[in-house]
Amino acid sequence: MRKMGFREFLFIVPILLLIGIFSLWPVLQSFTYSFFDFQLNDRTKSGLYLNERFNVDLYKETSLYVDRFISQDMETITDEEDKARAQEVIDQLNNLDEEFDKEEGVITISSEQKEQIEAAYENADATVQTLGDKYELQQEENLPLLVEDIKNSMIESNFIGLQGYKRALQDHFVLDALRHTLVFTFASVALELVLGLGMAMIMNQGIRGKGFIRTTSLIPWAIPTAVAALMWSYLYDGSAGVVAEIFSNIGLLDEPTDLMQTGAGAMTAAILADVWKTTPYMAILLLAGLQNIPGSLYEASSIDGANRIQDFFRITLPLLKPSILVALLFRTLDAFRIFDLIYVLTGGGPGGSTETLSVYSYKVMFGQTNFGYGSVVVMIMFVCVAIISTIYVKFLGTNIMDRN
Repeated sequence: MRKMGFREFLFIVPILLLIGIFSLWPVLQSFTYSFFDFQLNDRTKSGLYLNERFNVDLYKETSLYVDRFISQDMETITDEEDKARAQEVIDQLNNLDEEFDKEEGVITISSEQKEQIEAAYENADATVQTLGDKYELQQEENLPLLVEDIKNSMIESNFIGLQGYKRALQDHFVLDALRHTLVFTFASVALELVLGLGMAMIMNQGIRGKGFIRTTSLIPWAIPTAVAALMWSYLYDGSAGVVAEIFSNIGLLDEPTDLMQTGAGAMTAAILADVWKTTPYMAILLLAGLQNIPGSLYEASSIDGANRIQDFFRITLPLLKPSILVALLFRTLDAFRIFDLIYVLTGGGPGGSTETLSVYSYKVMFGQTNFGYGSVVVMIMFVCVAIISTIYVKFLGTNIMDRN
């Protein structure tokens, strides 16, 4: 086989760039975020800071109000020594304002500047406490909080290393979400494999109108997942849903409302909705594999006296292994990363009983704006998907890249 040369390599450069930009770069970004306590709702952690930083904007705003409030209380301060200390605080803050006059945003500072800021904070804090004990200040409640913001202007490094992963492995919310994800994934994929294989074998038969049957069988797969989830939510509705009423009438539920208001019922409902939508996709993938099996093999086995069951286990399944591997890989990856169906159908409820890793990471990242911890959950998903894929390939013993 001829080795790839430089000219041949140039042909695959565009696809490598696309993979790098749209696949590898987001993964690397999430991997980077996972090492930081990155929270947008906390201005001291709203960036990736390996070293200490200084929030100039916050300091200037704080310094302005501290200067104004202390100046308003100068007439109230009768002791000359206290008045001198108050003026010293104002002068220190003004000197720092002048030093950072041309700066804005979050910047790096030297050790000397850090000492100046800390000295200004300590002096302001001690002075405000003393004045508050002796005099009735106009902003007696707000002034100490403003002085505290001088300290908050110093942003410590939010690099936490592997602490986020350690926290996640001890977080019962993450462990519960992982358990729910595994239950949903393996239950739905197992049912889809069995039902999809049955559908594929039926569609592989030489029956009249098989083209129409194959086309119409893909309708559930063609429906957008969010739309399908809304449709099933109406069918599962405890007050008017047809499916919930049927389950109640045949004894599977005590009351129709139990379907979506209990953990087991909601998970079962989500699995059934996913099986309905994605079984046709599984069937089409397996049908492609069935059509690659030569009919002469079945003719030879019938001459030897083999029955249908023997044909299935000794010809169909062994030769269908590559197609089964591809179908299982695709469906397992999709099911493990399930988000839209669960989010629209149950929202992760009731009581978090259907909350998967994708739903939980979404809530952490966009509900709590904690992108650091959310990225940790995403990376755990990435590792789990890699492990599952490896197990599938090893277990089925099929090299899908093999051309022979």
